[in-house]
Amino acid sequence: MGANVNNAMLLLVNILFELYLWVLLLRVLLQWCKADFFNPFSQFIWRVTQPLAAPLTRLIPRWRQLDVAGLVICVMFAWLYVVTIYGLFFPRPVDPLTAFGYASLKLITHTLSLFTLSIFIQALLSWFGPGVNNPAASVLWSINEPLLRPVRRLIPPIGGLDLTPLFVIIALQVVNQIVPLPFELRRI
Repeated sequence: MGANVNNAMLLLVNILFELYLWVLLLRVLLQWCKADFFNPFSQFIWRVTQPLAAPLTRLIPRWRQLDVAGLVICVMFAWLYVVTIYGLFFPRPVDPLTAFGYASLKLITHTLSLFTLSIFIQALLSWFGPGVNNPAASVLWSINEPLLRPVRRLIPPIGGLDLTPLFVIIALQVVNQIVPLPFELRRI
């Protein structure tokens, strides 16, 4: 029974950390791609991350469209995630420098997974409601279009069907598998 409780706790900690890490990454990505700030989805992301980001945004300025303070918070939160996972659930502790390297790799894989999921959802929304004005769809378009546009130039629609999302998702997953992240940190 002890192993089951430990596995359940590991799952819960993973889910909570990874969901909030996705929200933090979305904050940085939405500002970077100049998504509509007044969109309800953007407002939700902003409000959920503002308590953690507000103190640091006063100290660290933006660089062009990049929210440097938000990126620093993402790295710190990913580092805290790695230290927590290794500290609570694994017999071997991880030193702070190695944890920083793992946190950087976790951010890369998490960003790739976020893009994969957002492109998949955008593709589904385009099938079920192509003409519907949906706040989430416009935000997804803002995030994904910088990735999809260059591939769309190389691969034209075939018979009216845009296969660009499929090729980009496959490429993202290949890159995700190449990132040398330890197995215990590779959940999503």
